[in-house]
Amino acid sequence: MQNKNGEKYMDTNSHHNEFELLEAQLRENYGKIVYSHKTQEKCADILNERNNCIKNIQILLSGLITTGLLVRVFKGEEWALIVSTTLSAIQFAMASYLKEYNLGETIQKHSTAALELLEIREKYLSLLTDLKAKLISLEDIIKKRDELQDELSKTYKGSPRTFSKAYANAQKALKINEELTFSDEEIDNFLPTPLRKK
Repeated sequence: MQNKNGEKYMDTNSHHNEFELLEAQLRENYGKIVYSHKTQEKCADILNERNNCIKNIQILLSGLITTGLLVRVFKGEEWALIVSTTLSAIQFAMASYLKEYNLGETIQKHSTAALELLEIREKYLSLLTDLKAKLISLEDIIKKRDELQDELSKTYKGSPRTFSKAYANAQKALKINEELTFSDEEIDNFLPTPLRKK
């Protein structure tokens, strides 16, 4: 802008507004990443639980099938063969499900996505801290924001799809269980004495 003598000067109000707008955008992005990270974590947890449950059932079925066949061979019970055959069919169906959906690989992808999002989340937090403490110029904020957006876009493209149950679990973890919220006392417990508040 120019004053009445034609000299250029910076409009401090405009500059302040630009900082506020950038801060608002960064805060919104940070919130979205917090939810995305936690949802990916919960996806991995849910699928891991399902995978373990299926494997435990398969072990149980194997034991029951073996027992049924032994009863048929040594005691000649016809029902034991029918039960063993039925259980074998169930076991085969479970094995086919595990092979088709490859839960182990999907769990690993969700875990990797969660770790990548955690790293980006911490970078956003550092950027917000620098902005709030006025340790960084407007131009550098914009540059870092754009770099983080590119990084985030690549992570999202490589991430597996999430599902509603995982999002609901993430919401509960963040809002009710406050998994990302710490009191000053809790943080003090993690820090060495010289860095504590109290």
